[in-house]
Amino acid sequence: MFRRRNNACDWITDHGCRQQESPFPSLLGFPVYSTYQENRAQDTTIGDVKAAIVKKFPKFYPARQKITSKDSKNALNDEVKLVDAGLVDGGELLVKDLGHQISWKTVFLIEYAGPLIIHPLLYHFPEFIWGGPVYHSMLQRFVYALVMVHFAKRESETLFVHRFSHDTMPFMNVFRNSAHYHLGSGLFLALAIYGPQYSAMSPYIRGTPRNDPVFIWSCTAIWAFAEISNLITHIKLRNLRPAGSRKRVIPQGYGFSLVSLPNYFFESLAWFAIALMTGSWIGEVASRRVQTFTNKDYKAYAFLIVATVQMYIWAAKKHAGYKKEFGSAYPKGRKAMFPFIA
Repeated sequence: MFRRRNNACDWITDHGCRQQESPFPSLLGFPVYSTYQENRAQDTTIGDVKAAIVKKFPKFYPARQKITSKDSKNALNDEVKLVDAGLVDGGELLVKDLGHQISWKTVFLIEYAGPLIIHPLLYHFPEFIWGGPVYHSMLQRFVYALVMVHFAKRESETLFVHRFSHDTMPFMNVFRNSAHYHLGSGLFLALAIYGPQYSAMSPYIRGTPRNDPVFIWSCTAIWAFAEISNLITHIKLRNLRPAGSRKRVIPQGYGFSLVSLPNYFFESLAWFAIALMTGSWIGEVASRRVQTFTNKDYKAYAFLIVATVQMYIWAAKKHAGYKKEFGSAYPKGRKAMFPFIA
């Protein structure tokens, strides 16, 4: 039975129903009845409950439904049997409408596509932004290549590597999530790096470490190590979860002996290499030069800080989830994202 309460309704295992007002047109038309043979009832899952709802309300597709027990806010997975969830005749399950959904894979593809479009536009057509051609320096060519390879890698991982613990998210989240990449590592970084200030003839480049092949290749080596390491950790995470399974185990191996989320650590290291290459605080000290810095000089560092803080928030949350799920079995000395620190 469904008992609607604002944006939620209850499934009662005796399959009766009470008519109430609902703000959701897709939920009008109650009561709903669904019956199972006794031997079938023992194998009825949350997925079966969702399917029964969809039969009555086709627009209320499974991804829109969040089903929980009456005493918990945690969603029950589709494969959970009603008997395992503690449901008996007369028991209740809350069903909440999550609104229109979009797959995590689609969101990732949209997020990473932004920089792959924005960077080529600003790099190859500078006259539309700066009013004339920009003779690209070695630094600009390298940053452009590194950014493009990074996001092409992320798109490929989304298609062929990642396995998502959740199938969908609310559709409106795609705009918030995409802004981080389209604006931060997309528009703002491209505007800062591909303009005349970093061009081959700029005094900010000529005679400084930013025009030194050894320095640029050294930063690139750090970036390559971080990107390859990030890929290795993503593959290890994929192999921990068989296709079609939501089972989680304690990650082990490359990077995981020190932190719970080494993929985040290595990604922050890759962006640090780009920030070092462009902002070059260490390089300036080494060259004993005094430079006048504008706000543009720090765009890469600004994105590095924002991205690293956000990844640490995610890492801390997932780290706490691991510790809660696995208890004493989880390695006590393992940090969330930064080895030996946090």
